[in-house]
Amino acid sequence: MTRLLLKPLSGFCMLNLLFVAAALLIASSSANAQRRAAAQTPSSGEEAAGSFNEYRGIQLGMFADDVRKKLGTPKDKGDEQDFYIFDETETAQIVYDKTHKVITISADFLKTTGALTAKQVLGAEVEAKADGSVYKMVRYPKAGYWLSYNRTGGAPPLTTITLQKIQ
Repeated sequence: MTRLLLKPLSGFCMLNLLFVAAALLIASSSANAQRRAAAQTPSSGEEAAGSFNEYRGIQLGMFADDVRKKLGTPKDKGDEQDFYIFDETETAQIVYDKTHKVITISADFLKTTGALTAKQVLGAEVEAKADGSVYKMVRYPKAGYWLSYNRTGGAPPLTTITLQKIQ
């Protein structure tokens, strides 16, 4: 049987471990602060709802039958969700609650040009990260939903726009 012997750490090793732990804690805290800043809630002076509150005429709270009348037959149809493929660069998922009302609209765009911009969706430019990616979420509690804009880096970028009812 092999025996594992543990030796106490020297003072120097212990100090190095403390520095590494402190650096990881600071990095984690900084990343959490950035995420909180990205998921902001408008101040009371701002609109109760954003200007981007529908996609292809579909709004939160619409009934599934009305969605299907506007968008046509989904590629994948269900009681809880429909999946649409409009072309090779645009798809959408529409999620329903138990009463068949829309609670989430999520649209994906795989386009180099012609995709919606953060300014078109959020009403303001959002600074891209070094890799070209962009993310921002805004909550509209008075209107009862949140809106997010997410664009990946790379070519072509994948842009996802999501509207979701606050539950």
